[in-house]
Amino acid sequence: MAFGLLLLPLAAAAEPSDDAISVSVDQAKLFKLPNRVATIVVGNPMIADVTLQNGGIIVVTGKGYGATNFIAMDRGGEVLVDRTIQVEGPSDRLVTVYRGIERETYSCMPLCQRRATLGDDDKYFQSVMTQSGTLNNQAAGNAAQQAKTN
Repeated sequence: MAFGLLLLPLAAAAEPSDDAISVSVDQAKLFKLPNRVATIVVGNPMIADVTLQNGGIIVVTGKGYGATNFIAMDRGGEVLVDRTIQVEGPSDRLVTVYRGIERETYSCMPLCQRRATLGDDDKYFQSVMTQSGTLNNQAAGNAAQQAKTN
């Protein structure tokens, strides 16, 4: 029983608080803050990104697994909001393939496609990111070309 009582504070600390913002990695959520917010500070920008938009809207984007916080202040430096952000794993259907210690992740909705996920083998991750970057650059180039012709 004493052992269980010792673990109780650890279990409580591991769970996000009621006011915590929960977001999946590689996903974004919108939240409304007071209109007078002028500055946002993120505890660990490797875990989450918070971007302030007009009208007190923030965009919270999960970048890495774990928890961090953000602080919203007005122009005078008064803290208006101090909240925890809990970034969780992806919610789509994933298949993880292990080849020894090397890991590859695929998103299977409905067909399996390569997916860059934190923790994947470096070579696999870089290959997926390079292909994704090439595709994005080609799409941006095609959009710019179409805009010139119109």
